[in-house]
Amino acid sequence: MTIAGLDVARPIVDFVAETLPSAGMDTATFWAGVAEIIRDLTPQNRALIAERARLQGLLDEYHRSAPGRPDPADYRRYLEEIGYLVPEPDEFVVETSDVDSELALQAGPQLVVPLLNARFAVNAANARWGSLYDALYGTDAIPDDGPWVRGDGYNPERGREVIRRGRDFLDRVAPLAGLSHAEVDRYAVVDGALAAVSEETTFSLRDPEQFVGFQGDAEHPTAVLLIHHGLHAEIALDRDHSIGAIDRAGVKDIVLESAVTTIMDLEDSVAAVDAEDKALGYRNWRDLLAGSLSAVVAKGGVEFTRSLNPDRVYTGPDGTSRCLPGRSMLLVRNVGHLMSTDAVRDEHGDEVQEGILDAILTTLGAVADLRAGTRAHNSRVGSLYIVKPKMHGPAEVAFAAELFRRVEELFGLGENTLKIGIMDEERRTTLNLRACIKAARARVVFINTGFLDRTGDEIRTSTFAGPMLPKARMKEQPFMLAYERANVQGGLSCGLPGRAQIGKGMWAMPDLMGAMLEQKSAHLRSGATTAWVPSPTAATLHALHYHDTNVFAVQRDIAQEAARAELADLLTLPLADQLDPKTIAEELDNNVQSILGYVVRWIDQGIGCSKVPDIHGVALMEDRATLRISSQLLANWLIHGVISEEQVDDSMRRLAAVVDHQNADDPAYESLRASAGGSVAFQAARRLILEGVKQPSGYTEPILHELRRVKKAD
Repeated sequence: MTIAGLDVARPIVDFVAETLPSAGMDTATFWAGVAEIIRDLTPQNRALIAERARLQGLLDEYHRSAPGRPDPADYRRYLEEIGYLVPEPDEFVVETSDVDSELALQAGPQLVVPLLNARFAVNAANARWGSLYDALYGTDAIPDDGPWVRGDGYNPERGREVIRRGRDFLDRVAPLAGLSHAEVDRYAVVDGALAAVSEETTFSLRDPEQFVGFQGDAEHPTAVLLIHHGLHAEIALDRDHSIGAIDRAGVKDIVLESAVTTIMDLEDSVAAVDAEDKALGYRNWRDLLAGSLSAVVAKGGVEFTRSLNPDRVYTGPDGTSRCLPGRSMLLVRNVGHLMSTDAVRDEHGDEVQEGILDAILTTLGAVADLRAGTRAHNSRVGSLYIVKPKMHGPAEVAFAAELFRRVEELFGLGENTLKIGIMDEERRTTLNLRACIKAARARVVFINTGFLDRTGDEIRTSTFAGPMLPKARMKEQPFMLAYERANVQGGLSCGLPGRAQIGKGMWAMPDLMGAMLEQKSAHLRSGATTAWVPSPTAATLHALHYHDTNVFAVQRDIAQEAARAELADLLTLPLADQLDPKTIAEELDNNVQSILGYVVRWIDQGIGCSKVPDIHGVALMEDRATLRISSQLLANWLIHGVISEEQVDDSMRRLAAVVDHQNADDPAYESLRASAGGSVAFQAARRLILEGVKQPSGYTEPILHELRRVKKAD
């Protein structure tokens, strides 16, 4: 339909028409405002993308003329001259206000979930609370062997180990004075305090302030609510339950506050290539905030509807009612500044910048939740949290802030209602992080690091300097170690604690929870208040780390450190001095297999994030960031003759058979070898490698979107 000079696809027209009444706007006013924003901001958006290309061209020339590791002083001087590196801003403190406690004051796990999948979205929103017993019993957090083997039925030995670990957790985080929780016969509430009774002797918490509520009768509560390091833990009691009946104190479970926040994603974890896809994402977002989103789930041949959890109500120590959120605090990740979409075309017939459309329509879906008197399902302070990915430097952050200001004007929202999460995942943002934060100082509620995108951009930015190291060796390189430090230090120096999250990246192996428990605590010790996990179960297990480490105390210590990440380390290119034939062959096959395994689901089934088996059969949670680093590394090696096009084609032919075999049990799967030249997905994977250097900033979206549309048109 043509509306206000815009050509708008029917799915978008329908979404807007059914949502505007809750926003209190009429159709003509809305679309006139949208047209004005598009007309005013599109030239700025396109100029920013042109600036990316200009800088990349200058860097390509620099590295072609002097390959290898550049002289640090000369390199820095050049980056300053071309405007890649901007002057460091004077000391400042962010001014963000009206931030919900989940982002400002609590440290805890964070989920990132594809918004087009309603079932995943509901599960993630409900993951605010999770069963510790289920997480321990059902994963390799407890070794799955010997007396603890899971087997086909319930293993009482494994169950006893779960209970033992649960009691150990309670003893660590909420110790009793003179007694172990394992020795408690029953819990009660006496005169507003928790009483733990053992052999008719009553014991209290070492810190009575940790008891914050209960459910049921005070003498025989059904739940006891504790708090530690800002996170809640509930002792669930029921002597009629199969577990509570055999437990000394009648404990049936320990329920942990888990996924405190969740990013509902419209970017790297989805395959949204047209108006139909976009409208589905916008509608799911609106319905999440309205509390009405549900999904039909089939388990064991039985179908049921899963809906959003209600809030949790307790009686406080003083006898008053206490309500805690039953759902995760939701952020939404819009797309970056690069891509355009034919869901809306402007007055010239050109596709509209997708990031502009996302900002307008995700806000439309949130307006009802933002209005005073109607808030019930997400923000209690009337803020909307939009994570903005793949921004290159402070000018792009400033543009996002201006876009948000214009959207606030459109809907009559208060200044700085729309908050911004700055993803520090591009090299130019890393080098200018404090300037980026300053560009959105009244809106910023989130910064984080992301190994994969950050490495992909590192490779493309400096690809003509020489062959890059294999992926596995990137994490220990000076640029990456400095990047992780600089992000936290930069955020602390700008006053983010108490106003915003500082985050770290994803644990990518959803089936290896034992390893996650051993390793992911490092994110907290680095000063991160949140870190990404791949599932609700992983969120519950990762919550244990936040009880073991007081992140805000860690941040205070880091803030006092004199040492800072050096710019010289950030500018140290991860070049390979020597690559032996065995390493080259293995890295080629590993990356080709990863690319094929991910792309075949993206192109053929529209799955943007899933568990993709690697070449050894280990399931890895992959999205477009994984694809970017793999394709950019091989594109870099092609440029420098480390591998040849013939070697790439040989590897793709061999590994296509492996990927086909790995997906043999999927009835919806289509073979990569469907035709002589390979399927559409096969051709997409090949182009991502062979044309990798030609892709803007090494991004995968242009090729993926093009060929997904081809596949959908079949």
